[in-house]
Amino acid sequence: MADERRVLPRIGDWAAMRAGFRWQVPARFNIAERCCDSWAARAPERLALTHLGADGTRRDWTYRQLKEASDGLAASLRARGVARGDRVAVLLPQSPEVLVTHMAAYKLGAVLLPLFTLFGPDALRYRLADSGARALVTDAESLNKVMALRPDLPDLAEVYCTGAAAAPVRDFYGEIAAAQAFRPVDTAAEDPALLIYTSGTTGDPKGVLHAHRFLLGHLPSMEAHHEGFPQPGDRGWTPADWAWIGGLMDMAIPCLYYGVPQVSQDRRKFDPDAAFRLIRDEGLRTLFVPPTALKLMRQATAPAGLAVRSVGSGGEALGADLLDWGRAALGAPINELYGQTECNLVLASCHGSMVVRPGSMGQAVPGFEVGVIDRDGHEAAPGEEGEIAVRRGTPVMFLRYWNKPEKTAERFSGNWMRTGDLGRRDGDGYFWFSSRDDDVITSSGYRIGPVEIENCLVGHPDVVMAAVVGVPDPVRTEAVKAFVVVRDGAAPGLEAALIARVRDRISPHVAPRMVERVQALPMTATGKIMRRALRERG
Repeated sequence: MADERRVLPRIGDWAAMRAGFRWQVPARFNIAERCCDSWAARAPERLALTHLGADGTRRDWTYRQLKEASDGLAASLRARGVARGDRVAVLLPQSPEVLVTHMAAYKLGAVLLPLFTLFGPDALRYRLADSGARALVTDAESLNKVMALRPDLPDLAEVYCTGAAAAPVRDFYGEIAAAQAFRPVDTAAEDPALLIYTSGTTGDPKGVLHAHRFLLGHLPSMEAHHEGFPQPGDRGWTPADWAWIGGLMDMAIPCLYYGVPQVSQDRRKFDPDAAFRLIRDEGLRTLFVPPTALKLMRQATAPAGLAVRSVGSGGEALGADLLDWGRAALGAPINELYGQTECNLVLASCHGSMVVRPGSMGQAVPGFEVGVIDRDGHEAAPGEEGEIAVRRGTPVMFLRYWNKPEKTAERFSGNWMRTGDLGRRDGDGYFWFSSRDDDVITSSGYRIGPVEIENCLVGHPDVVMAAVVGVPDPVRTEAVKAFVVVRDGAAPGLEAALIARVRDRISPHVAPRMVERVQALPMTATGKIMRRALRERG
């Protein structure tokens, strides 16, 4: 059955794969049916997931168990009034319960909203309120911060907890066990399925709404950069959080689609030595490892006995030295990927299918037309710099921004979706990144918008103005730095307090690494902060 699901007939010459590829998107399609129920019907005891708990426990999940649990949760949600189109949030670390919640929401025709467990109250409040989430699944560790926000979230009618909790919170596993039989809804491939928030540079975070067809758009790259994925013995893993599109759609959900067993682990902080042991002990063969994790692993010693077959990495560029290290230490090439939350996995640099040019973003994946355009939306000549753009017509492209039609319109020039990344395409079809065309910070693979952080900083009574930029960092690519104008008489030690404020109220992964006091911020004639001048200052 795995072979029947492949979309590329063979893995070989890149140009030939592109020339022979055509999208096949059915009119009716549901992610849960394809990733869960169809496997449960055909091979119910097939292993879907092995979860390694923080307490040392180990549990295997079959597709039958995944179906039964997601049916139970979907039935409970339906009984509580959650219906087609409603938003169902999940605030959990890597765990089976994350996948159960995804499958349950898709079976309802609801829209799944993934949230990082590191989010503080401000970040959670905004996303839950803006999305109008009706239900949320979390654990005992995150429950208190959710309940503290409930008075501000009138739409949030139901909260489920996977651990011990008292009413009005619902017992996740108790509800599953008590639920009646469930019949999934029939969805079109074009129906909404997933809402992922991404940071903006000129306003609040934007909710990126995707359809069920979105899964199909990831398959050509998955098969190509994992060189014939799936192959017998493949076993998937990523240290990336499943609330991030990289961890979720570059590994977790495609593994379910192809019937490839994977490992999940509740580990809040990345440990390179522990990662190497996990890869060895679990016989992990197909990996998605973000660049920052690779850089940290490079500082550790790779153990003997690894059986890695393929590695994908995306979020920022890897240098030739890191690529060489990866092949030597992991025993497999690292294939670089490029995409965005709005349109993922559109470029790839794949050993075995093309001549890899270190420093390049690779070439357009089969099924995608990627170009470089000028400000008027016209294609640039080979070698000329412009904005990297993706032509409409691919199933992985987002439907729209949630509640922001003007931002959706700004994203397009005719049939081109602008990425905001500047670069060039050479005469052989390789793309080369130059810079961002906006103020997004690329740190540890995450794209971080400055506005949410700046708003948090100026919420401190001693801060008059704030601006946030990315500065070069050897491990993270960029580190977040804040420049602040403070009121007269502000106490010493304010810098540490501001870093802690962002860490606690938004998320540790966006907290500034450094804060510098300044007398004034550079401004344009129209009163906008000139972040470019601050980046040049460093």
